[in-house]
This record gives sequence, structure tokens and C-alpha cells, in this order.
Amino acid sequence: MNLRISNRFTKELPGDLIYENTRRQVHSACYSYVTPKKTSGPTLIHASELVADAIGISSEGINSPEFLNIFSGNAIASGSAPYAMCYGGHQFGHWAGQLGDGRAINLGQVEHRDKQWTLQLKGAGPTPYSRTADGLAVLRSSIREYLCSEAMHHLGVPTTRALSLMLTGDQVMRDMLYDGNQAYEKGAVVCRVSPSFLRFGSFEIFAARKDIDSLKTLADYTIRQYYSHLGEPRKETYIALFKEVTERTLDMIIHWQRIGFVHGVMNTDNLSILGLTIDYGPYGWLEGYDYGWTPNTTDRQHKRYRYGNQPNIGLWNLAQLANALYPLINEAAPLEDILKHYKDQYETKSLAMMQSKLGLTNAGGPNEDEELIGRLRGLLQQVETDMTIFFRNLGDFKKNDPEGGFTVIEAAFYQLDQLPQTISDQWSSWFESYGKRLQKEAVNDADRKRQMNLVNPKYVFRNYMAQLAIDDADKGNYGLIEEMYTILLNPYDEQPAYQRWFAKRPEWARHKVGCSMLSCSS
Repeated sequence: MNLRISNRFTKELPGDLIYENTRRQVHSACYSYVTPKKTSGPTLIHASELVADAIGISSEGINSPEFLNIFSGNAIASGSAPYAMCYGGHQFGHWAGQLGDGRAINLGQVEHRDKQWTLQLKGAGPTPYSRTADGLAVLRSSIREYLCSEAMHHLGVPTTRALSLMLTGDQVMRDMLYDGNQAYEKGAVVCRVSPSFLRFGSFEIFAARKDIDSLKTLADYTIRQYYSHLGEPRKETYIALFKEVTERTLDMIIHWQRIGFVHGVMNTDNLSILGLTIDYGPYGWLEGYDYGWTPNTTDRQHKRYRYGNQPNIGLWNLAQLANALYPLINEAAPLEDILKHYKDQYETKSLAMMQSKLGLTNAGGPNEDEELIGRLRGLLQQVETDMTIFFRNLGDFKKNDPEGGFTVIEAAFYQLDQLPQTISDQWSSWFESYGKRLQKEAVNDADRKRQMNLVNPKYVFRNYMAQLAIDDADKGNYGLIEEMYTILLNPYDEQPAYQRWFAKRPEWARHKVGCSMLSCSS
């Protein structure tokens, strides 16, 4: 196994001058050198051959002792200089000061096929940014991180990836719901892969400390490495950088809304400067179509990060990034214009996304479609209706048979036998309008279904699916991890062999820990 490690991050950015791994405030530095904690008995549970190939590791390499040791943290790859990043962030709307990689250690940048990837071990031990924590991760959260990041990639959502999932052989103490009930759990390490793990908070920390030299150095590095098409760093380039980050962030969130993904903890330290989904903690997938749902126990009261509020939080976070970049620009108007454009673009892109889910083009005009979509959203929230099943089955609707519309989607209702007649009548009225709207489309029913099936997945990584895989893995059975991974490689395909996973959340999972609500340690 021969990784081409470049270490560009540590070569080109200022580092911590203190090499001792003690919890502390780190100033004027983008990173601190850290050595991963050795594990007692690492075991490879699963690895992505697709990700391995992308970074230059063969299938034989995956099964080598070297792979096991490097990606469990027990050995340092040749040329690697592991480090943890320094960043700050706003958490739940409040400035939290220095945060940083508290349980993630970067192994360096790998170059392969003219692309650059950062490899990062999550759960590899303490760093100067761990505060009072141990820097470790447990099996349940690691399974969720590993499978979901890969699922999101194959769903077409911008995301970090995952290379490997390993048991460490060590026990880790956790209070899963922050309710005082601590217990030992199996330790694990995930190797995450991304072009970069830089976050909004990476820039915020320097702006907050008025360390403008370090802020400029980081912004210039970001432009040279990831946004070189914008030109040489200068005032106009910083504005262009913010504009593109804004566009990428909006596109990412529109994808989240399309598939029913709820991040759960959209703090500014969890927003990628590349517009990638990053940090899979208390995330969740909509079961019932509910704009007010959040998976995060910490967010249960105020629901700041609920599904329907994600676009607004994206804008709020971007405003904090604008504040951080302002010292490099010293002019508010262009940043304000970009933020205003975000609002306008959200309306346009959200409409286009919903039109695609319904198999519509612009033939009907935006006003007609907005009214149709508004009625649909209201109906979907009146009674518990499974989002994934509804939109997938809607592809079977026949535009010349609106009376059969309700039959097409009835499998999406959780309590069909208790559906009030008034709701059924509203559905009938909506399907009549939908059928008339489709008459304006040139495409036939079969082609429309094919188009809809490209944006409405059949399989998503539902919370109860994750929990079943976790429960089995805790007993030493990893078959469901492999099955979930296989299904989620092709989430838009029918895959008849896995039809049992195209199903509503079972009743036992409605309030089960890990299926309904999760904590930030999940």
C-alpha cells in the first residue's frame, strides 16, 4: 500500500508551536500535531472499495496488515504528519469560542489521479481541542457515520466520504442521552475522506481573535487549493469565494430537503467551506413528512435545526462566515448582496426541486406549480405520511386517471384506516389538479416515472435501519452493515431483493432510542 501523501495543509499553513498534547487554547495556528492513540485489538468491520480506489488503495491493500494498522491509528503511514485542526464556531446560535478537532485526527493529504483527498480518523484519541472529552468514538455512532456518508454520496448529495470502519478492541464510557446513565460501549474508528475538512468555524476563530494575518493566510490557501478558478487572492476574489461557498451551501441544503435528510446540528463548525455534508452526528431521515421534526435531543425544545428550518440556518451560518471574511474585504454591501441572492435563489431552486419530484417542468408556470406544491405540503403534514414512499410511489400516477391517485400513494399513510373522509376528499381534489397539470407536459407517464425515479430515491438510510445494523454489530454480526451498504450503493434502483427495506418505520421504532431522537454523541 503506497499512499502519495503531500501534507500540503501543514506545509502551507501556520501550526501550533507547542507539541505537547494537552487541552488548551491554541493561538495563531490552523492545526496542532497529534499522534493517534494506539488501540488494543483493531478489527476491520467494513471498507469501501470505491473510496479506497479513489485514493489509490487496491482491494488487496484493504486486506493488508498495513491498512489495519494505519486506519486504526496504530501506525503512521510513511510521510504522514498527523494533526488536529483548530477552529471555532457558533453552536445553537451562540459563539462557543475555540472548538477544533476534539476527536478527529487528520493523517494528511493524499494525491491520486490529479485529485487531492484528506484522510481523517474519527475516534482516534484526544487532541488539544478535546476539552474534557476523551477523543474516542463508539461503535454505534461510527456505524451511522460510515454508512450514512456513503449513502449520501450515492444519493447525489455533496458529502464527505468514508473509507473504513474498525473496532478498536477498547471499551469507551458514554452517556448516550446525557441523562446521567453512563455505560461502557465498544470503541471504533472511522476513516473519513474529503478534499478538505475546513469549516466556516476555521475562519471564524481568527476573525474573533482579530488575527487577520492568519485569516488571510487561510483564505489564500483555500482559494489556491480549492477555488483556484477564481483567480489570485485579492478583495474581489474573497468576495467571489464567499459567493461560491454560498451557492454550494444552498445546493447542498436543497439536496437535503429533496431526500428528507435532517442534519440535526448545523452549527457553524459543522458547515464545510466546500459545501459538503460534514459531521454525521444526531442526523435523521424524515419518516413522516414533518417540517417541524429534529432528530437532536439537545434541540428538542427550540427545534432550531428542524427539517423546515435548514435553509434559514444555512443563511444564518453564511452570515457568520461573511462576518469572518469581512476584515479581508472591508465592505459590507457585496456580502449583503450575496446573502440576499441566497434568499432569492432558495425560492427558485426549492420550486425547481419540488417540480422535479413531481415530474413537472416549467410548462405550467411558477404560480400554478407553487399553488399545487403548497397544497401538497399542507396535505402531507395533516396526517402522518411517509415521505420516501409517497414520492417514490407517486411516479405510478396516471395523468388520465386522477381518481386512481389515492390508491397509488395509500401505502405511504401510517394509519390509513383512520384517515378522515375530509382528508380523503382533499387528496382527491389535489390529484384532480395534479392530473390536469400533467396534461400540459409533453412526456408520457412511463417517461415521467423514469424521470421522477431519478430524484425520488426508493431507499434511504432510515434511522431504524441504522439501529438494526447497530444492534446486530454489537453482537458481533456485521451482515446488516454489508446489506445496508450494498442497498445504498444504488438507492434509486428498484432492487427487488431488498424490497423489505422499502417500508415505513415499524411501530417499535417510533420512540426507540437511536430511531427517533439522538444526542450529539450519537
